[in-house]
Amino acid sequence: MMHLIAPSILAADFGNLQKDIELINNSQADWIHVDIMDGMFVPNISFGFPVVSAVNKHAKKPLDVHLMIVEPDRYLQRFKDAGASHITVHYEACPNLNRTIQVIKELGCTAGVALNPHTPVSLLEDIIIDLDLVLIMSVNPGFGGQHFIENTYKKLKDIKELSSRQNPGLLVEVDGGVDEHNAATLFAAGANVLVAGNAVFSAPQPLSVIAALKQSGLS
Repeated sequence: MMHLIAPSILAADFGNLQKDIELINNSQADWIHVDIMDGMFVPNISFGFPVVSAVNKHAKKPLDVHLMIVEPDRYLQRFKDAGASHITVHYEACPNLNRTIQVIKELGCTAGVALNPHTPVSLLEDIIIDLDLVLIMSVNPGFGGQHFIENTYKKLKDIKELSSRQNPGLLVEVDGGVDEHNAATLFAAGANVLVAGNAVFSAPQPLSVIAALKQSGLS
């Protein structure tokens, strides 16, 4: 089973972003998670295309772009052009989700759908066969540093059961409150990809934290 780590640069030092990107490059991380917020879908604003392009200029790992925005279809091409390898949109923001997923795939990107904590996995039943990735939000989206929502484990069980029937190769990502204390349990519950922000960039030794998170998938 694949076990990937995707540090979230939402928790990085924006004044020294190149330094933190190079830190990820030199770590055991697999992807660089990039949270895009528009101040409408979530009550916060992060960054847009110029910053994503700047990150891509220095990144040696794939950019895992998580769109927490309304009307994401308007910007899929631009995020691809900025350097996204993986594009995840929110179920709650996409009234024509099948078409959105199709466009992401036509752009040559991994196509993902994110679910907010209150959104049940069952709503993906009619589209899961077309997805490359499902992102389970284990906090309410918009801000880093929140406490992990325990119901996430049930949702992992639900998505594992659903994907085993229709899409056994589906990647399952968890974002929010991930750290060294719950990483092994999340992997054991069925997650393939863990996003970690504060746990990495607030640590005295970020490289050691990333290594520990990676190792938790092997234990």
